[in-house]
Amino acid sequence: MSHSNVKHGILRYGWWTRVNHWLIAFSFVLLTLSGLALFYPAFFGLTALFGGPEPTRIVHPYIGVFMSLFFVIQAVRFFGDNLIRRHDIQWAKQIRDVLSNRDERLPPVGKNNFGQKIVYWIFLATVPVLLVTGVVLWRPWIANDMPIWALRWAVTIHAYAAFIAIITLVIHVYSAIWVKGSVRAMTQGRVSHAWARHHHGLWYEDIMRNRKNDDQAASPTSEVQDRR
Repeated sequence: MSHSNVKHGILRYGWWTRVNHWLIAFSFVLLTLSGLALFYPAFFGLTALFGGPEPTRIVHPYIGVFMSLFFVIQAVRFFGDNLIRRHDIQWAKQIRDVLSNRDERLPPVGKNNFGQKIVYWIFLATVPVLLVTGVVLWRPWIANDMPIWALRWAVTIHAYAAFIAIITLVIHVYSAIWVKGSVRAMTQGRVSHAWARHHHGLWYEDIMRNRKNDDQAASPTSEVQDRR
């Protein structure tokens, strides 16, 4: 598939969406590294990246709050694009075609396919859990006033939620690399017409329909009719 003429293609992600996305991504990577260092002795050496064990313990919750704030912004903005539609169910049923790169057999999808939507909903479920349990475990501000049973439940739930989120992130990154052009879309913002038509047919049709309507509204004939 040709990816030429991307600069004059279709805007998929605006500058703020891209900045927001990468802030969340880098924050999550830092949280993963610092969290693994704090939770699992085998990864204790990662504390050196943050200046030692104590600085790692201090910065981890602050990074978590920072990421959560930007995630809320992204979650609200992307909510409508990630509602599950009928064509998404059909896409999921044809997962073998997806994994075998038989794209021609797949139903056209909107701005996000079913896999991308599942990633959205998993993070929508895990990020609040990680935030709440992380606040409970936040020393010395909160944890010192919590009963031991609450701390035990919080650390267990936090660990499981983090595991799910990390696995989801790995799959998300792999999928973005696998589908050529996806990473470019999140760095440069634009995709070619061929890419949009091939991977997100319904979204492409909607974009083209809106452009046609805008062109008709801006035509001289329309201006004359409006004056009448």
